[in-house]
Amino acid sequence: MCSGTAPLIDIRALRADDREPIRMLLEETGVFTGDEIAVAIELIDIVLHVSGQRDYTIYTAVDDHHEVAGFYCIGSTPLTESTYDLYWIAVKPSVHKSGIGKQLLHHAEESVRSQGGRLVVAETSSQPKYDATRKFYLRNAYQEVARIKDYYKTGDDLVIYGKYFSQ
Repeated sequence: MCSGTAPLIDIRALRADDREPIRMLLEETGVFTGDEIAVAIELIDIVLHVSGQRDYTIYTAVDDHHEVAGFYCIGSTPLTESTYDLYWIAVKPSVHKSGIGKQLLHHAEESVRSQGGRLVVAETSSQPKYDATRKFYLRNAYQEVARIKDYYKTGDDLVIYGKYFSQ
């Protein structure tokens, strides 16, 4: 369990009974489309049901009542040396701004470091509904390393953040 100014949480490996609470959490944010949520659930199902898969790692933050408060999904970037993608990080809206996202992010970064990772990459949208997400990365020492104009659709850029770790 983690403590401090953030709520008391435990960050643990994904379990099968986390699937539905994570899906609900993603819907509750009001940020993700149905297709995006379907992709998140697909990754969860891969982690839960594909024996021996090594592409994705998912951890869940649970509160002292054992309710899912957030999650993240990371994976080694194919064909790179020591680069990892932060595919998903999300926190239940009722506990936004409580420090849980930061705890999850730091846990993900420690996982990457422990595997010899040197870079974490996170992608997001330039849409206004992702303003808080972009600020979150900047507050946590990520830098905008690239932007591709009109990537998702006209007026919606792909914004790529990165954080390097010294070896």
